[in-house]
Amino acid sequence: MTKIRFTKGELKRQRDALKQYQRYLPILQLKKQKLQMEIFHQNVLLEAKKVEAASRISGVEKWAGLLSDSSVDLRSRVVPKATLTGSRNVAGTDIPVFEGVEFFRPDYDLFTSPQWVDLAIELLREIFSRLEEISVIKEGLERLKDELRVATQRVNLFEKVKMPEAEEAIRRIKIYIGDQMANAVGRSKAAKKKIEATLPSEPAGVSV
Repeated sequence: MTKIRFTKGELKRQRDALKQYQRYLPILQLKKQKLQMEIFHQNVLLEAKKVEAASRISGVEKWAGLLSDSSVDLRSRVVPKATLTGSRNVAGTDIPVFEGVEFFRPDYDLFTSPQWVDLAIELLREIFSRLEEISVIKEGLERLKDELRVATQRVNLFEKVKMPEAEEAIRRIKIYIGDQMANAVGRSKAAKKKIEATLPSEPAGVSV
């Protein structure tokens, strides 16, 4: 706890600070809750996309023998050209949103290539798309988790440090000021008694 001054000005400053903490804490708590909910939803989405990717990979297994045909170069036809993403704001945090994958245009002879090539390219592109989507979701999750960590730290700082410090400072200052006022009253009464003791008493038999 920082050193405090036992003055009325410091008392006002601490009270203003406490009001500010009390005003911002609910906002931070709401942000924390929104981030937690979004992280939960994104984790559910991530698991669903992983299942989709696994299903598509499983569906390609029957093509394994054909894909090993060295006379057909599928690699250049299924490698993504660019991953297209948008952006969405969650509790003040921008996260990427998967919109699709752009592939290079396949350049091969439709007449000389095996009939299964078109289907294989489509299936492999689906797999690449799901893997890219998973990557985008993971990136968004990392951003959300980083922001949640910061929000949690701030909530804890307000709840466990700043507000208790301000409340304790207010309590101590009020006690100190109260003691000072009581002492001042006591000194005033003592001074009054001393003054009264020094005054001459009225002569006997003299009336006003």
